[in-house]
Amino acid sequence: MAAPEGSAARRSPRAREGPQNCSVPDCSAEAVRSLALAEAKKAFSSLPDAERRAHLCREHYRAWKKATKKDRDLKRLGW
Repeated sequence: MAAPEGSAARRSPRAREGPQNCSVPDCSAEAVRSLALAEAKKAFSSLPDAERRAHLCREHYRAWKKATKKDRDLKRLGW
């Protein structure tokens, strides 16, 4: 059953937005992942502070994973 027109049905924020572009300066590829801005700044210090989340394309997401691999492994061992 569909929600009636004009109802206050909640939608996820992604449903309202169209495809995002990568937040890394000089990259216009379509974003496939989003991270907290503080996490993304560990690998990309040049990210703008305009949003709370950083949208990353596949290439930059892989670069972030590679740059923060050791930190993430150490954090996981602390559990």
